[in-house]
Amino acid sequence: MKIRKGDKVKVIAGADKGKEGIVQRVLPKLHRVVVEGVNVHKKHNKPTQQTPEGSVLDVYVPIDVSNVALIDPKTKKTVKVGYKKTEKGKVRVNKKTGTAI
Repeated sequence: MKIRKGDKVKVIAGADKGKEGIVQRVLPKLHRVVVEGVNVHKKHNKPTQQTPEGSVLDVYVPIDVSNVALIDPKTKKTVKVGYKKTEKGKVRVNKKTGTAI
């Protein structure tokens, strides 16, 4: 998976198309990512003895990784990601320019 935790991404498909955010979690087995501020749902909690009034929480729901594109930190544009082998190991690179991300 070419997207990692902490990457800034832009949503390119779906209801939240155009929004940008930071990747909070990566779920590689499910091919999904959790992005801050994207695909937010409300979760209602019943009243309990600890919280007698109950509560409503905002929950970030995962979206498919194919619906997001990585934003290059230098150019601030969305890019396709590839890999290049170097002496240090595999490095993520911008496919158009060949520069490391």
